[in-house]
Amino acid sequence: MSISDLNSVSSQLQQASNYHDLGGLNTLRQAAKKDGNAALGEAAKQFEAIFIQMMLKSMRKASDVLEDEDSPFNSEQSKFYRDMHDQQMALDMSQKGSLGLAELITQQLGQMPGFTPASVIRTDGNLDAARIYSHAQSTAEATPVGANVTMGTKQAAFTSQQDFIQQLLPLAEKAAAKLGVDPQALVAQAAVETGWGQFMIHSTEGDNGHNLFGIKADKQWSGDRTLVNTLEFNQGQPKRELAHFRAYNSFEDSLNDYVSFIQQSPRYQQALSNSQRPEEYFNGLQQGGYATDPEYAQKVLSVMGSSSFQKALSVE
Repeated sequence: MSISDLNSVSSQLQQASNYHDLGGLNTLRQAAKKDGNAALGEAAKQFEAIFIQMMLKSMRKASDVLEDEDSPFNSEQSKFYRDMHDQQMALDMSQKGSLGLAELITQQLGQMPGFTPASVIRTDGNLDAARIYSHAQSTAEATPVGANVTMGTKQAAFTSQQDFIQQLLPLAEKAAAKLGVDPQALVAQAAVETGWGQFMIHSTEGDNGHNLFGIKADKQWSGDRTLVNTLEFNQGQPKRELAHFRAYNSFEDSLNDYVSFIQQSPRYQQALSNSQRPEEYFNGLQQGGYATDPEYAQKVLSVMGSSSFQKALSVE
């Protein structure tokens, strides 16, 4: 897409964020033809705006019950202008990401072929304790003395799927040999966890944490850690949380830690006993509590069997 096209899309989407723009839906439809990802994000923001508007309407309704019927502020004309104000305010709040709902919707709807679920538990096996810990409400108490903790972001660390595979497959072959797993299976799992390396956890300073498998930093982890937003599933429902993730010096360190993590946990022994069969291996990980996403194993297997994955593998 050219620079002029990008500017055009940006202008169109800014128009669609105005409540008084009666052609906003058509504007969004036209923008989607030029940049689907940008349009998806804007559509998600508008959905968040509708949700905020519904909340405001409920609050106003409760307030109207207490309002004096003879009050000039309770007239139909006043309500009309008040509703217009609320609708524009809802749009403005959604544009700023006030609730974070738009981001969640964008991640969910834009997950194929490589969605990073960030739905992992992966601590000491105590799932309830892990959920409490993931809120990061006791950072000082949960962090070992000397460990470096930073707030982080998710940034791209690879230029393409091919680049992702070319860099990681040789390293994955060494790690996979220790587990008896197909190295391609590990690369596919890393692709799901990181969105093909487009959502790698970085520190505030921009340093890559090299966390390929979304392994969280529990209180036994003595290394560096990064605090970021993540998406957990509770009884099948997604929920945004803050969580600490392990930070490594290299991708090789990440793979080696993954091997140790799997081998040393009693929860994953069944998965290891079926390590040569990817479907049983990932189902075993999911049953052991590796991820809270109920479709985690299927997502990894789908990426591994996808045409884009096989195409990237075939390119030398």
